[in-house]
Amino acid sequence: MTGKWMLAYGGRVGDVYKALADRTRRALLDELLERDEQTLFELCSKLAMKHDLTPTRQAVSQHLEVLEGAGLVRSVRRGRYKFHTIDTTPLSQISERWPSKS
Repeated sequence: MTGKWMLAYGGRVGDVYKALADRTRRALLDELLERDEQTLFELCSKLAMKHDLTPTRQAVSQHLEVLEGAGLVRSVRRGRYKFHTIDTTPLSQISERWPSKS
C-alpha cells in the first residue's frame, strides 16, 4: 500500500473490506445486528440453524477477531462469558468516502 492510500483511507477501511469479504463474517454481523450481546455459543448455533454454516467454535472465534480488528465488533467479558456487540461506525467511513450523487 502506498502512502497516498493510507492518507485517503486512514488504514482501517481496508480491514473493513477484508472483514466483509467473507460470507461467515457477514452472517455474524447480521446476527449481531438482529440482537447484540451474544456469546460465541449463541452465534455458532445461529450460524448452523439460520445460515446453514457449520464452522468450528475456534473458526467462529477467529472470524470474530477479524471483525473486532476492523472495528465492526466489540467484545466484553462478564464472568466466564464473552459478549459480542456490533459497531457500524467503521461503515460510515465508506459512505463518507463515496457519497451518493443523488
